[in-house]
Amino acid sequence: MTLPSNLAQADTPPIRLLIHGGAGGMERGKLTAEREQAHTQVLTQSLAAGYAILKAGGSSTDAVIAAIAVMEDSLLFNAGKGAVFTHAGRIELDASIMDGATRMAGAVAAVTTIRNPIRAAHAVMTQSAHVMLIGEGADTFAAEQGLEIVDPSYFHTEFRWKQLQKAIAEDRMLRDHDADVDLNTPQSGKDEKRGTVGAVALDHHGNLAAGTSTGGFTNKRFGRVGDSPIIGAGTYADNRSVAVSATGTGEMFIRTAAAFNTAAQVRLLRTPIAEAADNALGEIAAIGGDGGLIVLDAKGQYTMRFNTKGMYRGAIGNDGIAWIGIYAGNEISQENSLK
Repeated sequence: MTLPSNLAQADTPPIRLLIHGGAGGMERGKLTAEREQAHTQVLTQSLAAGYAILKAGGSSTDAVIAAIAVMEDSLLFNAGKGAVFTHAGRIELDASIMDGATRMAGAVAAVTTIRNPIRAAHAVMTQSAHVMLIGEGADTFAAEQGLEIVDPSYFHTEFRWKQLQKAIAEDRMLRDHDADVDLNTPQSGKDEKRGTVGAVALDHHGNLAAGTSTGGFTNKRFGRVGDSPIIGAGTYADNRSVAVSATGTGEMFIRTAAAFNTAAQVRLLRTPIAEAADNALGEIAAIGGDGGLIVLDAKGQYTMRFNTKGMYRGAIGNDGIAWIGIYAGNEISQENSLK
C-alpha cells in the first residue's frame, strides 16, 4: 500500500512513522469487532507514542523505540509480553534497530529477561562496539546498561502455553500467520494472527530509522533465530535509500536479504519504493515464503506491501492523523489520504 506523503515545505523535512504488527491470514469477517478494536487501539497508541517524539523534534530512532515498546508491552502481538514459547517452554526474544544517518545498528537474539528487547538493541548500537549480542550475554549487558529486567515469568501467558502444547502435539512449529488458527479466542489455545512488530520513522532532521521485534515461532528449537534481529534481512535503514522493517517467514527473508534488497533497488536502480518492495516479496514467494514490508524514504514517501491476506499496520505524518489497516483490499494498490 502506498499513501501520499503530504510533504512539508522543501526546507523542512516531513515527519513520518509507519508501524506493523505482523502479516498473515487475517480476513475481513473472521475477526470480531471487539478484536479489531483491540488491535486498532494498541496500534493507535503505538503511533501516538512515536509521533509525540517526532513532533517534539526528537530522533527517528527514539520514535521507533517508543512505537515498538508499546507493542512489546501488549499481549496482542508476538513480541515482548505477548511472545510465544519455544519447544523447551522458554520465551526467547529477538530485536534490532538501525540508524539511517550513520548506518549504525544493534540487535539482540534469544534474550529471556529484558522487558523491551528493542531498547536492548538500541543499547547494543549506542553503548557497545558490537552489532549483535545473544542469549545470556545480551541479558547481562542489558542489565548493566540499566534497562528494565524482569523475571522470565513476566512473559508467560496461559494461552501461549496452551498454544505450545498444541504445537508439540502436532509436532510442528506455529507462526502467528498460520491459516488454521483462531483469531478471536486466545484462551482456546489456538494461535491468533499476532506477530512480529516493527516501525520505520523519518524525523525533522531528515534521518531515517528502522526497528523490528519478535518472539519467533511457537515450538521453535535449537536456538532458532529468524530475520527480525538480522540487519539486512528483517531491518535496514539508510538515508540514501529507505528504512525497512519486515514480517513473515524469517528463513526466506534471511535467504533473500529482503530489507537490504529493497533498499539496494531504491538506491542503486532508482526503483520506486512500492515496486522494490514487491520485487523483494516476489523473491520470497519464489522460495516458498510470504509476509510484508513497511518502507519509508527520506522524502516521507512510503509503502506497506504484503503478499498475505492481511497485515496489521499504521501510518502517521505531519498532520498527526493516524491511519490503521488490517486487511488486504483496494487500499493496497492505490493511493489514499490519511482520513
